[in-house]
Amino acid sequence: MKEERDLLFKFIKDALSEDVGDGDHTSLATIPLEVNGKAKLLIKEKGILAGVDVALEIFRVVDPGLKAEVFIRDGAEVNPGDVVLVVAGDVHSILKAERLVLNIMQRMSGIASVTNRIVRSLEGTGTKVLDTRKTTPNMRFLEKMAVRIGGGVNHRTGLYDMILIKDNHVDYAGGIKPALRATKKYLEEKKLNIPVEIEVRNIDELMEVTELGGVDRILLDNFNYDQLREAVRLIAGRFATEASGGITEDNVAEYARCGVDYISMGALTHSVKSLDISLKAF
Repeated sequence: MKEERDLLFKFIKDALSEDVGDGDHTSLATIPLEVNGKAKLLIKEKGILAGVDVALEIFRVVDPGLKAEVFIRDGAEVNPGDVVLVVAGDVHSILKAERLVLNIMQRMSGIASVTNRIVRSLEGTGTKVLDTRKTTPNMRFLEKMAVRIGGGVNHRTGLYDMILIKDNHVDYAGGIKPALRATKKYLEEKKLNIPVEIEVRNIDELMEVTELGGVDRILLDNFNYDQLREAVRLIAGRFATEASGGITEDNVAEYARCGVDYISMGALTHSVKSLDISLKAF
């Protein structure tokens, strides 16, 4: 996808500029120029691998002369001691790329690992796990890529590709019905064809939405198990359903048994633990 490739190239250039500045003075001070070497990307913790293709692009941007041999691809389960790839070439270039490669792959692999554990716990329920906009600024596209690698599903990319009417929108608009009527008018006037989702906080708000319609999905926010099961029964297949709020890796399978179509979890990206990976010279 060209847009994603363009984002990645700009991200890498900006990240290298932030890190390298006017030069890697440590490497320049300690290692002669034009020294060649090799380094291996080593897994130190069990998980799901993500970010290999990004790492290859980082190496290419840093120095097209670097050559990487890949042994394990994105989406694979990895264990301590596994070697993902070997990169060979100018040592200064390898060291310049090292930290950015590790920062990205560690975080993306952490996200993919958590996502995959949740996806596995949802097997047989028909429920899919979604990410959210609770992402690292300027890294959203990479974090959402990691969710996909882990088997999850991306929610909206940003504010521009979906209308998601949340509680603050409802309150500022004066209620569920005014918010939905205004949304319908806006879409008609702007000739926009994007999905519409609305958040409801209780059964009364849910009934208002089902009465008026005009949405593709209903977000059931902070409903407990019994409330969620009742809400899904009332919707009865007329709209797609999404649950969020108070749902964790420990209880996600229980909530899925309510029959909800999607469960969105900010924890996939906002508080994930990075996977331990290192780049070692040899």
